[in-house]
Amino acid sequence: MNATISLTPLIYRPDYEKIQDDEGDTLKELVETLQEISDITSKDYGRAVRSVHAKPHGLIRGKLTIKRDLPDFLKQGIFASEGIYPAIMRFSTSPGDIMHDSVSTPRGIAIKLMGVEGERLTGEPTSRTQDFLMVNGPAFLKPDAKSFVPGLKLLAKTTDKAEGLKRVFSAVLRGTERLIERLGGESPTIKSLGGHPQTNILGETFFTQVPLLYGKYMAKFSLVPIAPELTALKDAPLEAGKENGIREAVSAFFKTHTAKWELRAQLCTNIETMPIEDASVVWPEVESPYIAVATLEATPQVSWDDATFPQIEDRLTFSPWNGVQDHRPLGSVMRARRHVYQSSSNFRKQFNGCPMTEINALEEV
Repeated sequence: MNATISLTPLIYRPDYEKIQDDEGDTLKELVETLQEISDITSKDYGRAVRSVHAKPHGLIRGKLTIKRDLPDFLKQGIFASEGIYPAIMRFSTSPGDIMHDSVSTPRGIAIKLMGVEGERLTGEPTSRTQDFLMVNGPAFLKPDAKSFVPGLKLLAKTTDKAEGLKRVFSAVLRGTERLIERLGGESPTIKSLGGHPQTNILGETFFTQVPLLYGKYMAKFSLVPIAPELTALKDAPLEAGKENGIREAVSAFFKTHTAKWELRAQLCTNIETMPIEDASVVWPEVESPYIAVATLEATPQVSWDDATFPQIEDRLTFSPWNGVQDHRPLGSVMRARRHVYQSSSNFRKQFNGCPMTEINALEEV
């Protein structure tokens, strides 16, 4: 089917990215604010966790298979030729503190592919990995890194404060979101504050939200469930009141089921309607649809074990800047992530006294 698709994607030009004069000041505020979150949580838990997406809901081993029938314009970067890449997936929710699942926030997935060849962006020159970080919404909450700072500072001030009140507030926000959706709308802001529906994470579609290079082009990515066992979980409710209900639902699924998703790319064809620097814009699919470029599959397995998986968590790092030049992150939000993710990783390494060398094979996990 992909072979019949015809698009004229734009070739990347450096002037599509515009660095703001005060971007350095913005970066400093972001790093300091996320460090404030890490300082609080590390004292609480006796170990350092991620300053965002701290709570894991499963670590899954799988494989990514590049599709055979890609048209020429999609044969770029790691998708230039057929291949199979071992993968590890980490499911999470967005806060930097580890809370009861009744505080319901946006969901995320981080994917690390292994055995990827190509000129590296950052990190160890011997690394052969490519990371993709996604959440279950098609666009970022704010247009750029600078506009994200005030909301992040508010989150920092509420870290480790009155979880009981957060649970009550989350229930109120979920009711508000349900009302908005009945009227045909949706509020990413309400969802981000704790009003996300309490549904099974495995039924979600995930998005990079912000663009990356796609070889000589530019693209956003999505991860879409295609196995019937996964599509049946779209909007499926979780058992209410469980502290780790999401993790338990993931574990129950992977005891007996195989999961399969499509990784899809949406190429930029119009820089006016598909901007690089405004991450809050949903790129119109009527102009450029998401096209399947690979499948991601995971067979039945143990997705979480309290005895061993926390130690694996301490070793794993994910960053959109951990990869190859053909998929360099683009835009203000991505430029900020390069530094704040590295700062968070360095703090965890120092505080926990745990080596965080890049994992290049599933056997190392």
